[in-house]
Amino acid sequence: MEDIESLLTKLGLPIVVGDSLLTANVRLWPGIAPGFVAGDEGVGEEIIDQPMVSIHLAKDGNGCGVVVCPGGGYRSLASDHEGLQVAHWLNAQGVHAFVLRYRLGPKYHSSISLIDGLRCLRLVRYYASELTLDPRRIGMLGFSAGGHLALAVGNHQPYVAVVDGAEGVGDPIDAVSSRPDFVVPVYAVTNGAVRGRKADEYLPTDTSVTANTPPTFIVHTHQDSVVPASQSTLVYDALLKAGVAAELHIFNHGDHGLGLAVDEPDVGQWTELLLRWLRRHGYFAAQDRVAIQGQLLAEDKSLGIAAVTFIPENQDHPIAHARIVSSAGGEFSIPLNSGPVLADYRVVVHLLSAQYPPATTGLYTQEQPTVYQAQLDLAAGLGSAIDNKLLLKINADELVVSVI
Repeated sequence: MEDIESLLTKLGLPIVVGDSLLTANVRLWPGIAPGFVAGDEGVGEEIIDQPMVSIHLAKDGNGCGVVVCPGGGYRSLASDHEGLQVAHWLNAQGVHAFVLRYRLGPKYHSSISLIDGLRCLRLVRYYASELTLDPRRIGMLGFSAGGHLALAVGNHQPYVAVVDGAEGVGDPIDAVSSRPDFVVPVYAVTNGAVRGRKADEYLPTDTSVTANTPPTFIVHTHQDSVVPASQSTLVYDALLKAGVAAELHIFNHGDHGLGLAVDEPDVGQWTELLLRWLRRHGYFAAQDRVAIQGQLLAEDKSLGIAAVTFIPENQDHPIAHARIVSSAGGEFSIPLNSGPVLADYRVVVHLLSAQYPPATTGLYTQEQPTVYQAQLDLAAGLGSAIDNKLLLKINADELVVSVI
């Protein structure tokens, strides 16, 4: 706690400490926040008028950061099981967490909450270096209304005015990009009009999806009695149409508001699935990814359908994978955005079928997949020679990997 406070003081950020759990809260703006609604309570000094973020730094950070938006129907904040506890879980994965206290209705419309979300992303990114973050690996995770806010931030066009032609006060933080690098809406409302409730508050997020929308990981439950799972399929269909990388999980059991779902073991698997997705997309790795070109040759074996998987020795590095068919002569390629990093990998080849295309007779050619493995240091093998090609050769039941 002392280290965080010292850091924030050094950065000159306006700290507010007063919680029973003594978290370090930072005001998103040093003075009165944009969009302030005056009332009997004074000139913007009440807590409901001051959007804040509490900062929770991982002990051994991997450079990834996540802004967490608790839910509560834009009327309250479920800041324990959808806020602080989520931050602690992220910290255990090496991820810095920032729990947002955005302004709420009925005093503040969700468009004001959006201003707070945009400012929080910009604030975290502005101080990324001081917070040991990679500014290219900062995402937003939200539950229910907080998930709607996360999607709204992810789809917000940087130069579109939100309130009175301005999103902020024009300080240097406002010049930083507010686009999250990834978005994680959990049992989120995505379109109030389609849902049939609070259409004026839950403005459509699916209709604002574009090819520039960040990669999105979506979680919902079939039994949700508050927000139907169709709200998640709605935005997923929009992401699919726009060509945005997306993953959708709808679990059968579990009602609304489960948070990490530590009490519901099946739904609780969503957190592990999210970690796999984040690693696969390279959000836990500092190194840049590389494209792979290669060829698989199998002596004395029929190569019909096969696959090659690059499994990293460091679990924070991304997996890479490609399918191979005999009609391509064993050639395969992995594009840059799906490739590995230059590090130590275990190369695993699966021979899945001896025939391609499959026979019309339903002929069996292989009872079980055959697996071959070899170690490969991609940094030593490929280095900066990006035009090099990997040759994977199976000979006498041994996989040999070389660079040509």
